[in-house]
Amino acid sequence: MERILVVGVTGAGKSTLARAVSSRLGLPYTEMDALYFTGPDWATNEDFCHDVARLAAGPHWVVDSLGHPEVRDLLWDRADAVVWLDYPRRVIMPRVLRRSLRRTVGREVIFGGNRETWAGWLSREHPARWAWSQYRDRRREVGRRVRDPRFAPLETFRFAHPRETADWLASL
Repeated sequence: MERILVVGVTGAGKSTLARAVSSRLGLPYTEMDALYFTGPDWATNEDFCHDVARLAAGPHWVVDSLGHPEVRDLLWDRADAVVWLDYPRRVIMPRVLRRSLRRTVGREVIFGGNRETWAGWLSREHPARWAWSQYRDRRREVGRRVRDPRFAPLETFRFAHPRETADWLASL
């Protein structure tokens, strides 16, 4: 495993796992949201596709992403392993709610210097609402991709519970 894509719905723990895998295997890690959101007011990186293409062309990487449809195929085409956090909503939703609450209350700075706000909780794009509304579509998308013959060379690890993920990580 040299080019690893960690996928799952919002709140599954993609970034946390990708960081841990990166550390265990000594591979560089890129957080896709941090590459995408580059400035205040959720400004986006105009060179995002180019930056991801350069990253994907590299020999070693760990990336956490399912979003960003404009680069999705590029990452899947170049990855040699995919780790799918396929957790049920009952696992995802408490995680995403705790994370957003922590970020909001603590005024935690995230991507591009932005913060989650109380007003943001009312937005359709708030992580908690996004995790709930996109859950089925995201799971279907990953399931379709892991069954796609085009991606057959990918080594696929699918975990339905955080314990399974922890055991796998410990085995690396």
